[in-house]
Amino acid sequence: MVFSSVLFIFYFLPVFLIVYHSVHKAWRNYVILLFSLFFYAWGAPKFIFIILFAIILTFYIVKALEHSENEKKRKRLLALGVFINLGLLAYFKYANFFIENVNDIIKLFGGKPAKWVDVVLPIGISFYTFQSITYVLDVYRKVHTSLNKLSDYILYIMAFPQMIAGPIVRFNTIADQIVKREEKIDDKLLGFYRFSIGLAKKVLIANVMASQADLIFSSDYSLLSTPNAWLGIIAYTFQIYFDFAGYSDMAIGLGRMIGFKFPENFDLPYTSKSITEFWRRWHITLGNFMKDYLYIPLGGNRVKKQRMYFNLWVVFLLSGLWHGASWSFVIWGAYHGLFLVLDKMFLLKVLKKMGGFLSTILTFLIVVVGWVFFRVEHISSAFTYIGKMFSFNFAGDFYPQHAFIFMFFVAIIFAFFTIIKKGEKIKDFFFNKETYTLKQHYGLFALCLILLFFSVSFLVSSDFNPFIYFRF
Repeated sequence: MVFSSVLFIFYFLPVFLIVYHSVHKAWRNYVILLFSLFFYAWGAPKFIFIILFAIILTFYIVKALEHSENEKKRKRLLALGVFINLGLLAYFKYANFFIENVNDIIKLFGGKPAKWVDVVLPIGISFYTFQSITYVLDVYRKVHTSLNKLSDYILYIMAFPQMIAGPIVRFNTIADQIVKREEKIDDKLLGFYRFSIGLAKKVLIANVMASQADLIFSSDYSLLSTPNAWLGIIAYTFQIYFDFAGYSDMAIGLGRMIGFKFPENFDLPYTSKSITEFWRRWHITLGNFMKDYLYIPLGGNRVKKQRMYFNLWVVFLLSGLWHGASWSFVIWGAYHGLFLVLDKMFLLKVLKKMGGFLSTILTFLIVVVGWVFFRVEHISSAFTYIGKMFSFNFAGDFYPQHAFIFMFFVAIIFAFFTIIKKGEKIKDFFFNKETYTLKQHYGLFALCLILLFFSVSFLVSSDFNPFIYFRF
């Protein structure tokens, strides 16, 4: 079940909201928990018991860790908690990748490949793992006390608005809201606005971009002309942004409807003037996690420059691997890590001298080329595709779809609108404002109803298109 489906919008969500607001506040967490378990079981019934077993085990390990006064025992329990969760991720996400590469090496030496039954990837496993790790580490570091009730911890991990594809909600930022939160009518309206905007991003823009991108990427790359190669990757560039940002908006909106304030995950990343800035604006919760739980423990900016550059590159190489068990994802992470290192070495100074407009264009082009590795599974095919982008071959037909042409301009407007003078004020009004006048509420409510109407109309009449990040 996904947010951008008729089943969720017309059945699951209304029933959930009715039940949630019909019970006493003391029971509302249990309502969220029951519906979340049902939501996850609907999409992955085979894995829910494995996830629950790991959650329960982690909860009691952390309880023992918190109550222990023996530092060696605390460290052992910390290691155990991290190992269990990373172990699950390693097995489900990387076992196939590991065996495939081992078999390739065996074949090189003329050996017989090992037999292996492919492991199916549970949905949301990457996001589950990171949130579990923040719980273990935050309690170990005494940033926040552990949760008293097992049901509250299961809720923290499995709450349906954010469990499948984020944002990555760190324990210390949400713990107090789980136990006690204030729910206002304004929050429910703000949540509805955010959900409607996110749904429109996904259905009206991302799905149209996906149709065009799939058409190009399913073709023979060796026969692509330069215009069609650029058409495909530009379509995918906007698809992945509006797809993932749309999901994050919906998750934030759903959380807001029930009193939770989830962290922002996107801040118009394609307006960035450097790759460093891009990673402050793209998948913000992942970037913050990597910085606080990996980069800083490795030494951060406190080590020598050469070590700092190496640490930064390793962090993004691992970030690429986190996105998927494929060498193309590793290269994508290493690619971004390289430009982050170059930024620190000299590129930021060069970009600053170029001016805001040119530096934004150059950064956008760097990101676009990087998305080829993210989209194309095989490395050799990715390099073939990039070669076609720069082959200056203009022969053959250029075939953008009619719907794409219109939505392409819409995507440009909504991806880059802060470049205009009043753009930041517009963004703040829709995404950062906490209170509105009655007149503003009327206007926003009407606008979001229109967006909801068109989004649902497209959903009913179009093919199903799942969220990209569900497979991570």
